[in-house]
Amino acid sequence: MNELLDPLLLARWQFGLTTVYHFLFVPLTIGLATTAAVFQTAWVRTGRIEYLRITRFFGTIFLINFAMGVVTGIVQEFQFGMNWSEYSRFVGDVFGAPLALEGLLAFFLEATFIGLWIFGWNRLPQKLHLATIWVVAIGTILSAYFIIAANAFMQNPVGYQMNAERGRAELVDIWALLTNPVAVAAFPHTIAASFMVSAGLVISAAAWHLARNQHLDTMRPALKFGLWTMVGAGALTTFFGDQLSLAMVATQPMKMAAAEATYDTVCGADASFSLFTLGTPDGSTELFSIRVPYLLALLSTHTLDGCVEGINDLQALYTDLYGPGDYAPIIWVTYWSFRWMIGLGMLHILVAVAGLWLTRKGRMPRQRWVWTVAIWSFPLSLMAMIVGWVFTEMGRQPWIVFSLLPTESAVSPNVTGLEVLISLVAFTLIYGALAVVEVKLILKAIRTGPPEIAAPDPETGEVEHAATVY
Repeated sequence: MNELLDPLLLARWQFGLTTVYHFLFVPLTIGLATTAAVFQTAWVRTGRIEYLRITRFFGTIFLINFAMGVVTGIVQEFQFGMNWSEYSRFVGDVFGAPLALEGLLAFFLEATFIGLWIFGWNRLPQKLHLATIWVVAIGTILSAYFIIAANAFMQNPVGYQMNAERGRAELVDIWALLTNPVAVAAFPHTIAASFMVSAGLVISAAAWHLARNQHLDTMRPALKFGLWTMVGAGALTTFFGDQLSLAMVATQPMKMAAAEATYDTVCGADASFSLFTLGTPDGSTELFSIRVPYLLALLSTHTLDGCVEGINDLQALYTDLYGPGDYAPIIWVTYWSFRWMIGLGMLHILVAVAGLWLTRKGRMPRQRWVWTVAIWSFPLSLMAMIVGWVFTEMGRQPWIVFSLLPTESAVSPNVTGLEVLISLVAFTLIYGALAVVEVKLILKAIRTGPPEIAAPDPETGEVEHAATVY
């Protein structure tokens, strides 16, 4: 019973669950803002009313998602003071800087210009109104960068000095913090993956209508846009993921060793990448494995004869540096989350490639199962991002700030396990209710389809019904 009410365990579960829940909205917000901006640009440039209808359609879904993301994000940040006060005390001077920039610069930018975009139809000049949604799109991306910079400090602490008297890290170089190599590598990987997620929603929404042979004038170009975005963003995600792996090896070699469950240092052909392995968690027994020789060395060092440090060697090194302790994360979690991340993402890209082939030269598949696959493929890239973050955060354990602060030392000292359990249950119930509301609103918006909008007035250029509030 005492183990079940362990404040550290419950606080980790609460933070993990609320983080994953909040993250459901983040990539869609990033991707859909740009999607709406692209189609509105197409409408302004061509005057084709179907592009305006697509803008309004995905703009509605974007606004629903943005509102839910704001609500869950605020609650997410409260946990730093509630359950992780020791972490906040230790690293608040550093961690608070990018979070403040995100709130004061990026979020206010988004919120202000979202309002101008919603209420500016037929009130602002057409091109100025278009600029507002592009500012929103840029704001969402800026917001992501500041959050990633804050997280990157936890992975690779830079730009700080230790205050021995106060027992905490203090910011001395904000430029070093914002240009952290981990942040620089993780940012484009995360943004490209976010475009994969939003493209997945575009594909699924368009496929739902095309399967019913409705809204063809808007859903055909939307489907093509989603398919091409998925392939292009997938290629970029793969490329930037490779760059991120190099940064990870340089800053957190234990994470890469755990990703491959490599217990002993290997080089060259022995540094193989296992596509699938069955064995014991401690690596003592390998029952079955499918391996690609040299691939782990290539991914980790970009050379065929490179070496990858093993868990046992790193454990010995960290014991010398930081004292007794277990410095390896939960191996099966890192091993499988790494593979699920890659596998789910690649599968979604393959779905998009198949979709481009089946819809080439204006073709529309008649087989019902093709549309069913397209509709239900949406969760693939979203789940890939979620397990990717599970790998990122779980692979850092047992540190909450790598090499500086163990996770067990970061939990609030005066919070009891029962108090955390009560808030965990409450959050779970509230978030469950919000999830039902979110899903119903988005599904309703998708099923309703693009709004009917009359052609522009030939004298004023205004579009009837375009001033309607979302």
